[in-house]
Amino acid sequence: MSGQITIGRLAKATDTKAVTIRYYESAGLISPVNRTQGGYRLYTDREKDRLLFIKRARQLGLSLEDVKSLLGLADDENAPCEQVDSIIHEQLERVRSRVRDLLKLEQELGRLERGCKAETIGECKIIESLSR
Repeated sequence: MSGQITIGRLAKATDTKAVTIRYYESAGLISPVNRTQGGYRLYTDREKDRLLFIKRARQLGLSLEDVKSLLGLADDENAPCEQVDSIIHEQLERVRSRVRDLLKLEQELGRLERGCKAETIGECKIIESLSR
């Protein structure tokens, strides 16, 4: 992509909805862009790169606030990396906590599944267990 493109082409190039791009712009994650005389937004490679950065960070489960912090840090090549490390470490801890919770949930669901071999709802141990 070179030159300036419309929001529709940027959306296709990054597999992102136009409404999401506008939201990121209003949230300050993407800089305000130039507009045509007709009012259409025009984007450059810089916005495309930032949008891809945001998408990758969001796929890692990072909050918009964390993404905004990371973008600010990425804009200063001489900044120390410790803040980036801290943001990633905190996200990793949140993920690990969710994994522990999901493993407990998996065990409980497995226990429920194994505990019920009833033929009717009236005899169903799962329903009985959930009703208590």
